[in-house]
Amino acid sequence: MRKIILASNSKIRKKILDKNEIQCKVFPSNIDEESVKKSLLKENSSPELISKNLAELKANKISLKFNSEIVLGADSVIDLNMELISKPKSREEAMKILKKLNGKTHFLISSVCISKNGSMIWNYTDKATLTMKDLSDKELKEYLSKITDEALYSYNVYQIEGEGRSLFLKIDGDEDTIMGLPVKKIKDYLRNFI
Repeated sequence: MRKIILASNSKIRKKILDKNEIQCKVFPSNIDEESVKKSLLKENSSPELISKNLAELKANKISLKFNSEIVLGADSVIDLNMELISKPKSREEAMKILKKLNGKTHFLISSVCISKNGSMIWNYTDKATLTMKDLSDKELKEYLSKITDEALYSYNVYQIEGEGRSLFLKIDGDEDTIMGLPVKKIKDYLRNFI
């Protein structure tokens, strides 16, 4: 399998690629995700479309810099009844998000895009369904106290591979998708890529 460029600073995405023996160099796209989200929300875009657009923007931006290289962009969002839930910027915001998700079912959407020469050549979006337990404020605060700032601001309010699993009553979907990278489909694509 040929080497790719990952247009993301995400440690967990890099780890998933490494674990699956997909060699990659990391070049973060540093796009202004919040302004893109605001613009797309004004157009009444669905959380799924926002995730797809962000993955494509990231991949295309880095792909323009590296001619003929294969660039992978990715994005994950939480969709609660068609409301987009973004990563928290503070612990107070994280608590508000957890309270909003508390006792409810939501979707975790992960989109990936592969670009070459500045254009998308392949994309894929996967969705997992997660049902959160109905927890007290005290339990939510205890959970947050166990999460580092880096984890909280990088991976949204839960890390399914760590403490976050304890928040859920039911999880339907691929664990790699929930962690931000539906790697099986990426591997299938790269295997057939000439």
